[in-house]
Amino acid sequence: MSKSATPTIYEQLVQTTRIYLGPAAERFIDRQVKNHLNKEPEDITSADLDQLIDWIRISVSFLTEDNQLIEEYVYQLSQLAAKKEGR
Repeated sequence: MSKSATPTIYEQLVQTTRIYLGPAAERFIDRQVKNHLNKEPEDITSADLDQLIDWIRISVSFLTEDNQLIEEYVYQLSQLAAKKEGR
């Protein structure tokens, strides 16, 4: 991705996830998209975000019991979805 190009939805998901999961972010998002949406990560669209966020919430709740962290992460992803959909 060039510095002047707008990041794709996938790239933005990975950037946000990196804050919470560090270097595992890309692998985590890839698995969520492939396993739950049956798509290649680069093929996701803004229409997929709500469903994907629901799956991410479930998956992250298996990784941590920190509800505040989960809600903060989901909120950040929801903001991305709202921006993409013009909400």
